Amino acid sequence: MIPSWYHWLSILCLLLGGVSAIGLAIDVMRHPLPMKIMNIVWPVTALFGSLAVIWLYLADARKASGGAGEAGMHHQHGSDTGHHAMQHDHIESGHMHHGHMHGGKKPPMPVMVAKGALHCGSGCMIGDIVAEWLAFLLPSLALVFGWHSLFGEKIFAVWVFDFVLAFLLGIAFQYFAIVPMRKLSPGQGLVAAFKADTLSLISWQIGMYAVMALFQFLIYPAAFGHRVEVNTPEFWFAMQLAMIAGFATSYPMNWWLISQGIKEKM
Repeated sequence: MIPSWYHWLSILCLLLGGVSAIGLAIDVMRHPLPMKIMNIVWPVTALFGSLAVIWLYLADARKASGGAGEAGMHHQHGSDTGHHAMQHDHIESGHMHHGHMHGGKKPPMPVMVAKGALHCGSGCMIGDIVAEWLAFLLPSLALVFGWHSLFGEKIFAVWVFDFVLAFLLGIAFQYFAIVPMRKLSPGQGLVAAFKADTLSLISWQIGMYAVMALFQFLIYPAAFGHRVEVNTPEFWFAMQLAMIAGFATSYPMNWWLISQGIKEKM
């Protein structure tokens, strides 16, 4: 039996993530960010990061978005001065090349790395949600990814499906971030996206799988006598914690990728 306190804790954490995601989705619709893909990244990652993601968004992305608006107003009302026009153009250039600037300055490296990790995590989050529900509603789909042929446990086949979807989405998200910033051709953009996201995504999935395995093979069987299914709040509460672990394990890798110029600064 699952204790009622844990059941309600899971529900409350999921509700907090859902409300956070909806709130950020509304805000980015009202105040679109210069890097368009981040308008998806922030709400999606709030599903697991909730208040922490909101704090980072308000402290960094939202502030920069507001700063861009103010710069635009100064440019409009002071168009008779070349200094204001050049200043506005400089800020706009910074927005396009680095995602955004703070008064003409790049955000601190830890913030850029956090955003790079969240950018990767958003693809993982969407991929895992889609894969887990598809495999739950269509169990035979797990056969395609090795259930009974490679794995005796369905959960491992579903994790392969998770990884495939997360990887494809991660490459797509990275592609739409890199191509506009570097002005690359489609082919060049695809190669750059593979270089930028592969190691980041693998490091994220390592943390995510480790925590899900901990819950599904140790904690839940020991505490409840069984694993939990996808259609339970306890499963998705564990997934929230797993995604936070993924952020932690991918952070050092994203720091290295960004410092080496393999991944763009955001």
